[in-house]
Amino acid sequence: MTITSFIPPHRTLMGPGPSDIYPQVLQALSRPTVGHLDPLFIGMMDELKQLLQYAFQTQNAFTIAVSAPGSAGMEACFVNLVEAGDKVLVCRNGVFGERMRENVERCGGVAIVVDNEWGAAVDPDLVEQALQNDPEIKIVAFVHAETSTGALSDAKTLAKIARKHDCLTIVDAVTSLGGVPLLVDEWQLDAVYSGSQKCLSCTPGLSPLTFSQKAIDKIQQRKTKVQSWFLDQSLVLGYWSGEGKRSYHHTAPVNSLYALHEALVLLQNEGLENAWQRHRNVHEELKVGLEKLGIKFVVEETSRLPQLNAVYIPEGVDDAEVRNELLQRYNLEIGAGLGALAGKAWRIGLMGYGARSENVALCLKALETTLK
Repeated sequence: MTITSFIPPHRTLMGPGPSDIYPQVLQALSRPTVGHLDPLFIGMMDELKQLLQYAFQTQNAFTIAVSAPGSAGMEACFVNLVEAGDKVLVCRNGVFGERMRENVERCGGVAIVVDNEWGAAVDPDLVEQALQNDPEIKIVAFVHAETSTGALSDAKTLAKIARKHDCLTIVDAVTSLGGVPLLVDEWQLDAVYSGSQKCLSCTPGLSPLTFSQKAIDKIQQRKTKVQSWFLDQSLVLGYWSGEGKRSYHHTAPVNSLYALHEALVLLQNEGLENAWQRHRNVHEELKVGLEKLGIKFVVEETSRLPQLNAVYIPEGVDDAEVRNELLQRYNLEIGAGLGALAGKAWRIGLMGYGARSENVALCLKALETTLK
């Protein structure tokens, strides 16, 4: 058998990620590759740090892009900040809160889990009570935007409670960065990670990451080595630092970083507040159309993510059959439910370049026709 070039169809991606990629970002990928220690590339990395600081709304000196997907950004936070025996309060209200718990235990930490209903935001009162009950807890970990359910938690309030009990915070912002307000400095968040493929509409495979000075201090005071060589951020610091000579750590994904730089330039040009409002506007358009079709949301309106819409599958409708029909007939991808919502819900993404009125119109028409 002779294998030929792979030419994918043009899909409209309205699942939980990846999202549609900006044409300018795809063009950036095709630019000439230079060495990862080339002075011109290092200059671009410095710009990339500034653009990430803008996206995160932080002045944290340690703000980088991990050369791996958001799951590696998550692991980078846990392996650097959690040592054996450390107690970590994990707020679990979906699949990705559970992944946090798994990370704590693999680091040798002790996970104290606060469970919240799937589809609900993390309850600050439960966090407060858990921290009062166990003063040995050192870190509070929570998902800002739970991708498995479409629920948005109050990161500002949760971080304030954590500080009151002298705890650091680890925050999953994979689906929130660029889509809803995320104010790292104002809310005093300590370790925040995200992904390139959601509201930034870049290629998958990079994880924006920012650490506060408190987080850096904890890393520098570790009694043991970080268990992962690649994700040890004390080693990566010498590569991303703008001070002095760059030390070689790994071969950076040069063209992917071109793409992230371009995606962040587009975000800067649009303006963060405008991007947040655009996601909100198209969500409202989708909500009106879904309600006309009798489709109900999983999450209450007060804690609903505009960029990730979890909706219940109408009674008697075959989940896989509908999603396959949308894919084959309309080249439209929506997401299946995860975990407790598997087979019960669809996840409709409106992220980054995909957060456009024409995508909403396509999705609503395709669902209406298919459900008939």
